[in-house]
Amino acid sequence: MAVYTDISEIELGEFLGRYEIGELLSYKGIAEGVENSNFLLHTTSGAYILTLYEKRVNPNDLPFFLGLMQHLNPKGIRCPLPVPCRDGTVIGHLAGRPAAIITFLEGMWVRRPTVDHCREVGKALAAMHLAGRDFELHRANSLSIDAWRPLWTRARDRADEVEPGLAAEVESDLDMLEARWRRDLPQGVIHADLFNDNVFFLGKNLSGLIDFYFACTDTLAYDVATCLNAWCFEKDNASFNLTKGMAMLSAYTAVRPLSPAEAEALPLLAHGSAMRFMLTRLYDWLNTPAGSLVVKKYPIEYLRRMRFHRQVKSASEYGLVLP
Repeated sequence: MAVYTDISEIELGEFLGRYEIGELLSYKGIAEGVENSNFLLHTTSGAYILTLYEKRVNPNDLPFFLGLMQHLNPKGIRCPLPVPCRDGTVIGHLAGRPAAIITFLEGMWVRRPTVDHCREVGKALAAMHLAGRDFELHRANSLSIDAWRPLWTRARDRADEVEPGLAAEVESDLDMLEARWRRDLPQGVIHADLFNDNVFFLGKNLSGLIDFYFACTDTLAYDVATCLNAWCFEKDNASFNLTKGMAMLSAYTAVRPLSPAEAEALPLLAHGSAMRFMLTRLYDWLNTPAGSLVVKKYPIEYLRRMRFHRQVKSASEYGLVLP
């Protein structure tokens, strides 16, 4: 979440007139994240999140994102729901941007995940994968491996400004990933961005998943690999916590077992996931407009994860119990 486009109280009041959510009491921008402009609204009927979809979001993808939340919630996946306007639609326009209001989810995201948190995430991710099996819409992953080379091309010339030698290191890894990438593994709806700031907890209990705006149809085990990257590394971003990985993977596989092929591919998928997030963070680090109310994320954190994954030979090194 972030704020790229500001809005006035008058604009917002006129927009909210289309909804049955009461009168506006207050609103404020949310700085975390990098993709859209987000605001926390308080009205006489409660709290809501307003999202303005910025230029990097294809408006044609919004029915997938919002429809997915509407599909998952009744199946027991705790996630926000789009709020319909009086005419029944869920997508409007505000300040020249497509916009939607979603329900507010109670809970907090954890800055220092524990083993218990990782276990809860593994269970919730597997349940989401199963619940999404009969979702009828399809969306290709706009940040799949086919997008990494073009993204890298736009950042490569300045990469060594961030860390000396980065350009050569990334070039070598990207060549390897493109040569070895697996396209034959089970596919389905994935969240694709299930970082700790997109998972809410009340105490040790997971209260919900948010921010489905990278969700897509792709390799299910890639989603698992992304969660290992996001949840199971220590603060140095280079040391993998095996206990956390074991908790996450055992909880996931208790709900949806990984196939032998998925288990074999997990080190490659984890390496690729680290590459994807390093590249998007690198591009944003170099190109985020000055003055944006947005928290830029340091790309080298994911370079350190990439270096770890290069050395991994088996999914057992992430804590997966192999037959």
